[in-house]
Amino acid sequence: MKNILVTGGCGFIGSNFVRLALFALPECRLVNLDLLTYAGNPKNLSDVENDPRYRFVKGDICDAPLLAQIFAEEDIDTVVHFAAESHVDRSISGPAEFIRTNITGTFTLLDAARQAWLGGAEKSAGCRFLHVSTDEVYGSLGETGYFTETTPYDPRSPYSASKASSDHLVSAYFHTYGLPVVTTNCSNNYGPYHFPEKLIPLIINNALNGKELPVYGDGKNVRDWLYVVDHCEAILTVLRKGRLGQTYNIGGNNEKQNIEIVHTVCDLLDAKVGLLPGGEPRRSLVRFVKDRPGHDRRYAIDAAKIRDELGWSPAVTFEAGIEKTLDWYLANPEWISAVIDGSYQAYYEKMYGERG
Repeated sequence: MKNILVTGGCGFIGSNFVRLALFALPECRLVNLDLLTYAGNPKNLSDVENDPRYRFVKGDICDAPLLAQIFAEEDIDTVVHFAAESHVDRSISGPAEFIRTNITGTFTLLDAARQAWLGGAEKSAGCRFLHVSTDEVYGSLGETGYFTETTPYDPRSPYSASKASSDHLVSAYFHTYGLPVVTTNCSNNYGPYHFPEKLIPLIINNALNGKELPVYGDGKNVRDWLYVVDHCEAILTVLRKGRLGQTYNIGGNNEKQNIEIVHTVCDLLDAKVGLLPGGEPRRSLVRFVKDRPGHDRRYAIDAAKIRDELGWSPAVTFEAGIEKTLDWYLANPEWISAVIDGSYQAYYEKMYGERG
């Protein structure tokens, strides 16, 4: 790895990866391509923006001429593809952008890599295209069982269907063209710089401000929670040691019901900043709302393959990770204030205001 193209590097997971990669790979140059949609925030990387090994390009992964220019100018040998529309609720209310970004965008990026690395010069030796995907492509589990790399795909939302499609495109480019690809499917991430439409940052922000805490259905949907820095370490491990054409599931070994997550955040905030002004605990803010259409009941990842083959396992327990996350949000109130603008407020009202 000498010249790495990161797509979506101003987003939540992408920005955490950029920061880690610049630290862990001192000989590498890193180009961050991000369109800066609502969830892409250049302030997420303000601490590294002047690093001479880092370049930011505002642009669209669907822009083939721009991709060709970047591959040529920077002699890109590694792609880490985060860029995606990723929020299930938004995919239900507006699926078209998910099809465009997650399917067409991934195709355009794959083809740019194919032309750069396999376009007659056979430069692919040492190159690698890592596609970051999700466990949601596997559908929903019952009370038992785990997703493995061979679990049949069964996506239930426009978001997960678009990611499943992109996974299949990546696999097709490996088998058809020999493009040096690898795919990772991760469980739910949490940590610093997380846009507050997702559960944990939404609950943190609302609970801090004494607002109602909307919880879908009965709150017993289960997710496997993965601290974002652990995820980024796993991606580096797959880049270094993963077998081409393979898929690696990345999980946190932390199955929690949504209501457990909400109660944990409430209790920690009560302990750290005190009770609400009226003396009530923050659990009193919980409001159960109408469930999301097609809401998957349980996700759980079997991460034995990446552990046994590559030696990676999560280092951060949920108890430690959620405390780190809360401490970061408490120390950075200006960050969340800056991202919660009028468009976010309109979206929030649309998602939750009519679900009571």
